Amino acid sequence: MRKLLAPSLLGLLFAGTAPLPGAPAEAAQANAPAPILTSPEARDVWTHAQPEVARVTHVSLDLDVDFASQTLAGTATLDVLAARDAKEIVLDVKDMAIASVTDGKGAALAYTLGEPDNDELGAALSVQLAGAKQVRITYRTSPKASALQWLPPEMTFGKTQPYLYSQGQAIHNRSWVPTQDSPGIRQTWDATLRVPGDLVAVMSAEKLSGDTGEALPDGRRAFRFRMDKPVPPYLIAFAVGDLKFKSLGPRSGVWTEAPMLQKAAYEFADVEKMIDAASALYGPYRWGRYDMLLLPPAFPYGGMENPMLTFLTPTIVTGDRSNTDVVAHELAHSWSGNLVTNATWSDSWLNEGFTTYFENRIMEALYGKERAAMYADLDWDTMMRDIAAMGDAMKPGMTAAPSRLHGNPGKGELDYTKGSNFLRMLESQLGRDTWDAYLTSYFDRHAFQPQTTAGFLADLRETMLMGKPDTELTLQLDRWAYAAGVPDNALHVKSETLAQVDELLTGFEAGGPVSAIDTKGWSTQQWLRFLNGLPRALSQERLRELDEGLTLSNSDNAYVQSAWFELAIVNRYEPALPAMAEFVGRIGRGLLVYPIYQRLMQQDGWGPDKARAIFATARPTYHPETAAGIARILGE
Repeated sequence: MRKLLAPSLLGLLFAGTAPLPGAPAEAAQANAPAPILTSPEARDVWTHAQPEVARVTHVSLDLDVDFASQTLAGTATLDVLAARDAKEIVLDVKDMAIASVTDGKGAALAYTLGEPDNDELGAALSVQLAGAKQVRITYRTSPKASALQWLPPEMTFGKTQPYLYSQGQAIHNRSWVPTQDSPGIRQTWDATLRVPGDLVAVMSAEKLSGDTGEALPDGRRAFRFRMDKPVPPYLIAFAVGDLKFKSLGPRSGVWTEAPMLQKAAYEFADVEKMIDAASALYGPYRWGRYDMLLLPPAFPYGGMENPMLTFLTPTIVTGDRSNTDVVAHELAHSWSGNLVTNATWSDSWLNEGFTTYFENRIMEALYGKERAAMYADLDWDTMMRDIAAMGDAMKPGMTAAPSRLHGNPGKGELDYTKGSNFLRMLESQLGRDTWDAYLTSYFDRHAFQPQTTAGFLADLRETMLMGKPDTELTLQLDRWAYAAGVPDNALHVKSETLAQVDELLTGFEAGGPVSAIDTKGWSTQQWLRFLNGLPRALSQERLRELDEGLTLSNSDNAYVQSAWFELAIVNRYEPALPAMAEFVGRIGRGLLVYPIYQRLMQQDGWGPDKARAIFATARPTYHPETAAGIARILGE
């Protein structure tokens, strides 16, 4: 069983937060400070905070965005909940210049800023409370803040204005928000951003100042935002750029630069149906709006589930809506991750595995079982490749803390794939109706709270398996959660569509011509099954046939290019190199560029020098996290 805060702080935690008579329980749950888990497995080794002594409950940001110096400057005012005998509160900061620390009324508070523990963890900012309930920090970020990427105009779609965006997950937000940067310490927040007058600011929160902000006497504009639900700090996010908006429905719309606006609106047209399908599965959408921000190609992820404003890579915009599973995934995080959050990054499967499963259920509800089967079948392939590559050294990330968080390209996707297969097994064994009822209840009972693997398993056992030892034995819960590999009760969902692609692969491997492969109308998933299924050793002539016959090096689908370049590299197919170098210099998504650098580094005497030369040119185009991950691949 998990434990909550010690009694001395537990009484303070909920003081004054009891619901009014007749008020919805959900409202009280969302407005109350979230509990802190104190069981051993809930201890977060990636924060300096001591939340059982004093914790942040609200962050109020007031910041100037300065493109010339590539810094943010202003104040963060923190509401503090402390135990009766607490003397100090400990915060996380990284590469940040602290000008002053005061209480809410402006009286100076003594503080110490420790030395950085390492290049990821940053430093501890310890503030003497002296009875203060608020701490106000005046500070300036560094141009090298790991959460922020400042893009020059040439790296945007519009090519005329600069761009700035943040990426907080996992522990990067401490480089621009001085707070307790741990997923288990949920906080409400508000913010005011002042930006150049010809740019627009957006944030992962409710807009209080409209789409165009408020004009200031100095020509800048101020944008104000509010998040009144407690969220983990990594979900505080913003972007500033030459942004336009297009509504997609009563609850949704898309922000992006003008050249991509119509393409994005077409690609994401089904988002309202997705919200309805997700709500029908596992309870109401609790965040109000669901808008999306389509970023420039430098964005390091497929998507980031920032509440009320999902951040998305443009690589999913392929004109055929075959990659909208990414939108479904980030939407599903509104329940699994944003609503119920892993208490530490060791348990990230509670976010990603649950969400990958939920995403697949949304896709099935909207587009049918076969399309959902394609995604599930490919996920199975990915899971088995990761297990084969890493073996017993790669557990699902549910136990001991990972050795690194920042830009870790070697982690694989087991949090996603093995986690989702775990839940798919539970659905199969317990029955879909029973499982869905449980999962709906689970999200509701733990809404706006942190969770651990042990907590989830205890909840499952207490709620579903009490008095059913034979059923529990059949499920093999602990093997799924804590052991390497895949238990023998795993369910491999197979796609008929992808089986047809497998037949084409068989024909090609038997010597059949590329001209016999009809790819017209293929989805990204069919392309990936084909390219990843090709033999890893091919002759130069066969590679040329594939490249020219299927237009692989110059495909307009980034997924296709990435998979093709991997195959070209392992066969040292030189004609693909110019397009490959252009690709990794234009695309910043780690999923697509990490494998290319990894394959180059594996080609002794041929690839490493090429990888280093390409990276030297492309590095300025990458988000700091992507650059750090590639540098580790290259051994730098």
